[in-house]
Amino acid sequence: MNNIKKILFLLILCACFVPSQAQVLDGIAEKTILSERRLLPYTPIREADIFWEKRVWRVIDAREKMNLPFMYPEAPFFQVLTDAISSGEIQAYRTDDDKFTYQLDNVDELLSKVDTTAVLDPETGEITYVPYFDHINYENIQRFRIKEVWFFDENTSRMRVRILGIAPMENVYDENGNFRYEKPMFWVHYPSAREALSKQKVFIDGNDATTMSWADLFELRYFASYIYKESNVLDARLEDIYTGVDMLLEGEKIKQEIFNFEHDLWSY
Repeated sequence: MNNIKKILFLLILCACFVPSQAQVLDGIAEKTILSERRLLPYTPIREADIFWEKRVWRVIDAREKMNLPFMYPEAPFFQVLTDAISSGEIQAYRTDDDKFTYQLDNVDELLSKVDTTAVLDPETGEITYVPYFDHINYENIQRFRIKEVWFFDENTSRMRVRILGIAPMENVYDENGNFRYEKPMFWVHYPSAREALSKQKVFIDGNDATTMSWADLFELRYFASYIYKESNVLDARLEDIYTGVDMLLEGEKIKQEIFNFEHDLWSY
């Protein structure tokens, strides 16, 4: 009995001296600024202070040099959105619902589809089809739609802009791998998603120590885009009226009109 007690004592003593596995730090300091930062809420706007407003829809092409952070392989923006949706931090809305009325109950069905693959049995030679989940590759999400509202605030006497929604666009290919078209996957109400996006870091080329979040990127408008639609009585997109370069020129015209509206309110 004494020998057994000695053995148990030695085992316990040895266990006390086994070094625990410490978490390895990838860097020289623990990064906690984003997680500890508090997001400032929007300043309330009274309806009576909105002298003029216009809704504009834009497209962010992640292949442009300024927009490359959207496709950063370690944390692409599409993955940031879908992770927040899966965790319940962000709510997704239907693809045709940029007014944020109809919520999507099961977004996982959009993020992956069930497909089958043929499996050959080497003994019997029989072919069976086994189902598997084919998850969407972030590289197929190359563009994002942005819905925003420009308005003139009489309280501050200046033109302001707020983003209302974001929708990732999925590239659709045929069986031969040829591009066919793109389609919006879902809409996200941006003001409701700001809190979650403010905790996710954006990779900025040239400075790995930056603490810019995705909320900062959108608030600072640190992205390149072009206008594809403005609010109009026919609810038509520019591509329904113009083609090629004319569509881009019309988008630039809309941008200039917004700038001129504020400029014309002042006299010098």
